[in-house]
Amino acid sequence: MDTTHLHLLLNHVPTIGFVVALGFYIVSFIGKSDHVKQASLALMVGIAFLTIPTYVTGNAAWEHIQSMDDMRQSAAETHEGAAFLALVAIQVTGALAFLGLWSMRRTGSLSHAATGVIFIFASISFVLVAGAANLGGEIRHTEIRPPEESVTAIGPLARTVGNYVRDTPWTWVTAETLHFIGLTLLLGVLTLVALRMLGFVNLPPGVLMRLLPWGMVGYAVNAMTGMLFFAAAPQQYYDNPAFFWKLVFLMLGGANIVYFTFDTGWQVETGRAAPNLSKLLAVSALFLWVGVMYWGSMLPFIGNAF
Repeated sequence: MDTTHLHLLLNHVPTIGFVVALGFYIVSFIGKSDHVKQASLALMVGIAFLTIPTYVTGNAAWEHIQSMDDMRQSAAETHEGAAFLALVAIQVTGALAFLGLWSMRRTGSLSHAATGVIFIFASISFVLVAGAANLGGEIRHTEIRPPEESVTAIGPLARTVGNYVRDTPWTWVTAETLHFIGLTLLLGVLTLVALRMLGFVNLPPGVLMRLLPWGMVGYAVNAMTGMLFFAAAPQQYYDNPAFFWKLVFLMLGGANIVYFTFDTGWQVETGRAAPNLSKLLAVSALFLWVGVMYWGSMLPFIGNAF
């Protein structure tokens, strides 16, 4: 299975996933169930993670269909632009959903204002990703093609953004700077949490719990600047094995951070040992993010990046 097959496998996840997540979220309103609300928020975060490999594998699929006679070039570019916009919206929704999970863990509930904001962004994300999926279907499925090619106001947004990042020197430098700031912020918070779980740092659980959103801010900065690099030079990434290993470690590392919002280790009093599962996850978090840095460093040496 190559990356084109992986795209065909993953491209249903954001669309169908948001149908399920929104369904659970609405049920949580009706049934006034915080457990169902937590499940829907966790699902939104998971979809946000999986949308990243879904998007990047789309460029590999693009290369495979270039030589096909019935391929519509403008439809493919419009689909890519719509997918890029949906990606941004889904990442914002995932970040808000994580903050919702964090708030529910700290206070036991989610405010009406926060609930409404998450619902609005989740609905926008669903509309955008459904539109991108429909445009993607028109590229190869002749049975659903309209007589004229579908062209939206979005146009080749991803190519426009990518070309701007590539051709404007200050944007790439700024994105690189933000990328490393985000990584430093993320690793700083994660290292403190891991050391607390392993018993090397005796800080009150509430102090570190309040730092978790800052770790996710670092993750979000890394993810979005990384997508700008990808949009600027996709050919350097989508056939690079180091890049896909980095994505694997990135997805697992992100899931690890989300798990810490539910971890029982926060309930342990200062100075007492955390449960063995918490310790294991703390070690795995450090391993995963060292892996992210390693495979990122290998991009110029494995494949054709840079």
